[in-house]
Amino acid sequence: MATRTVSRAGPAAPETVWERYARPALWSQWAPHIRRVETDAGRIAPGVRGRVFSYAGVRVRFTVERVDEEQRKWTWRVGLGPLVLRLGHEVTAAPGGGSGTRLTVSGPLPVVVLYGPVAAWALKRLVAPAP
Repeated sequence: MATRTVSRAGPAAPETVWERYARPALWSQWAPHIRRVETDAGRIAPGVRGRVFSYAGVRVRFTVERVDEEQRKWTWRVGLGPLVLRLGHEVTAAPGGGSGTRLTVSGPLPVVVLYGPVAAWALKRLVAPAP
């Protein structure tokens, strides 16, 4: 088991960045590795389940574990067969304007290491003015 944290900051307002996280239908707009998301929920909440489809043909199931709208934090579990990742997200206001976002990923070492650059790319787009 390994854990890695990736952070990015950008000009988008924290409220905007949080909404991009909170609405699964928007994930594919800023996360270049996500083609689409299937879920019955319009917004993340504890217990929300669904599937994320990548451009590489990979489909993973997810379950949202915790959401704190006020603190702009959420955690979800993503699984593909026996491989399970736990991802914790946080959005903060950046000094001088804009926002920061931090992702902490825990799971099998090779998957966590390989996901790092993909996550960094997605987070950079997440905090951009318009993905």
